[in-house]
Amino acid sequence: MSTDTDPRSQWLAGYGPIHHDQQTRQRIAELAAQLVADGRIADEDRFYAMLAAADRLTCAGMNVVAHMTYARRVDLDGQPLAAEDFKPVPEGHTGGSLNMVPAFVGYLLANALSGRTRAWLMGQGHCVAAIEAINTLTGDLSPAQQGRYELSEAGLARLCQDFYSYQTDAGGMPSAPLGSHAGPNTAGAISEGGYLGFAELQYIHMPLPGESLVAFLSDGAFEEQRGSDWAPRWWRAEDCGIAIPVMILNGRRIEQRTQIIQEGGPEWLLEDQRHNGFDPVIIDGRDPAAFAWAILMAEDRLEAFAADPQRRYPAPLPYVIAETEKGFGFPGAGTNAAHNLPLVSNPHRDAVARELFNSSARALHVPLPELQQAVATLANHDRQNRPLESRNPLVHREPAAPVLPTPQWQAPGLEDSAMTALDRWFVELVRANPQLRVRVGNPDELASNKMGETLALLKHRVNEPEPGVPEDLHGSVITALNEEAVAAAALANKAGLNLIVSYEAFAVKMLGLMRQEAIFVRRQKELGQRPGWLPVPLVVTSHTWENSKNEQSHQDPTIGEALLGEMSDTVRVLFPVGGNTTVAAMRSVYAGRGQLACVVVSKREVKQYLDGAGAEALVEQGAAHVVGDPTSADVQLIAIGAYQLEEALRAQAALAQQGRAACVTVIIEPGRLRSPRDELEASFVLDDARLQALFPPGMPRVILTHTRPEPMLGILRRIDSGPQKTRALGYISRGGTLDVAGMLRANRCTWQDALRATALVTGWTLSEPDEQDQALDN
Repeated sequence: MSTDTDPRSQWLAGYGPIHHDQQTRQRIAELAAQLVADGRIADEDRFYAMLAAADRLTCAGMNVVAHMTYARRVDLDGQPLAAEDFKPVPEGHTGGSLNMVPAFVGYLLANALSGRTRAWLMGQGHCVAAIEAINTLTGDLSPAQQGRYELSEAGLARLCQDFYSYQTDAGGMPSAPLGSHAGPNTAGAISEGGYLGFAELQYIHMPLPGESLVAFLSDGAFEEQRGSDWAPRWWRAEDCGIAIPVMILNGRRIEQRTQIIQEGGPEWLLEDQRHNGFDPVIIDGRDPAAFAWAILMAEDRLEAFAADPQRRYPAPLPYVIAETEKGFGFPGAGTNAAHNLPLVSNPHRDAVARELFNSSARALHVPLPELQQAVATLANHDRQNRPLESRNPLVHREPAAPVLPTPQWQAPGLEDSAMTALDRWFVELVRANPQLRVRVGNPDELASNKMGETLALLKHRVNEPEPGVPEDLHGSVITALNEEAVAAAALANKAGLNLIVSYEAFAVKMLGLMRQEAIFVRRQKELGQRPGWLPVPLVVTSHTWENSKNEQSHQDPTIGEALLGEMSDTVRVLFPVGGNTTVAAMRSVYAGRGQLACVVVSKREVKQYLDGAGAEALVEQGAAHVVGDPTSADVQLIAIGAYQLEEALRAQAALAQQGRAACVTVIIEPGRLRSPRDELEASFVLDDARLQALFPPGMPRVILTHTRPEPMLGILRRIDSGPQKTRALGYISRGGTLDVAGMLRANRCTWQDALRATALVTGWTLSEPDEQDQALDN
């Protein structure tokens, strides 16, 4: 960095397209005086040297982002690129990435100025080029990227060529440690950010006390999830760390202005967020110093609130509105074209576009010695004894293994609600682990879903509790009639103990959020990065078969079917058949690490068929026999779900009356029996020997499943004896205002239907089921 002038004058002069408006200058002057007075920085010269360094790093980062979209290499001397230096097919979310560069550098600057490494989250994961560019320039890279990308012409060329290279390795997986969105190879990333709107719901629940998180949010995603407006309802100094939302207000989505701009722009958003309980502030989103000021200001304000013994909730949460234009610093800024490819045509083929690119790159160019000095000025981690940003606390969540209480097993034959059994055990789990922050995601009906003891212990979190109602200022139950918002509370709490409870039909609304988490953690596993957070189970109850009175909108097994499509070692889907098996399933789930689970649990009272040892054995291997043995039976009736087991047992009794031997087998976790799709899943599923011991090859089978029959047949292909010997009965998308028996009849899933299917797969002539209806239905 040039030393011809003092650091303050250097910064005031700006750099490239970066200029400092009067408001930012005033705020920065006040910040400098405050940091020096507080002893957080030695003197103002060092302060302004860091700010000047941030301007240079920002320009270099924007330059690299533009090159990642269009070019094969970066000329560190700033010489123009020739036609062959450009990609034949450019690609990139260029405009948003350009906007994220000053934001991310401002975050680094705030850390360097304060001596504190904060976590970061980026909701607009398609802007990853900004993060990868800055990480490459600073050298803070993931293990897979180290030695591949660096601040050299060769390292930057590799970065540019890997971006949207589409190359795969021998196993068919992406070979470059670089994607189109944030991923486990993006140093410091904790979320893909591929589903816009979910970061807005999650960020407030992520940091623990003593931690600080900067969440970069998208103005387009603001339209996706208004649940983000509720953050002041959930934040408490007693169990939450500092969370600072930073809205990148560039005014455009893919092909038009955002709703915020159409409604009135930054001032409209300011008033809207103030109305929702935030303490918003507008900054210049083109200036890294403005971001640093806003982060430090917001943190100081929230810490002051937390330190006030007279504080009253809701807290006035800081909310930073960073006003900018999409694609700032490059041609096409402020237009729809800025979203992807802002140049009018491809510089690989078009001389005009090539000159436009080169002239813009010249304006952003930072001479290598000056850039290296800027990087060194901001790299004060060792001097401040703080971790690199890639090693921030939220990246490596690994709480101690929880104490898993021994269940109070119920005696076989007892009729009870499986949800009640789960409720009792979950309360014991919470009490046994007071060190773990608890979040229960609840769309509305925790007590109605027979989790009354849990609600009485943990209570709804509200700002002003209502007398006589299970509400508390510091409650751990996050309740809102928005399935995604409450699921986000649990999924974000990766340092704690979590549970999500929902009607089965409406849990489908959580699918995108569950899938985003599953994708990220599965990729971590593939890369050898062991995730350490405790599993998050989604319990779906009031389910398809027992929500019969509420019309077909309430009768939908899609969530389990969809999650069975994910890798079974990462997303477990379980169908317990009573209280003992439910508690055994949940105990098994919480014993894992880095997993999600969907557990389909009956709310109504059903008979207990397995004792504690039998329930644990069922969960351990994924399936178990309830009646009979397939080695001495002529047909195998397979039940997946509580009501399906009852019908299978009735069918078995009817067959026994006709002198036919049938075995009844329960499958609790179909994913344990599937054909594995890769090595990780292969280590989770049953091997052939154990599978064939439970399901002898070639045996006639009738499957009664909670789900639609077709997807379950696909999952259970390994035990399918072929269309002549295997039939599957399940939900066939028929329903209405019915009772449980009516739902079973409408979907042809009764024990009588099972007998008819048995006749088809065995060739037996069986007496008409209707003759035995009354005896077996009583």
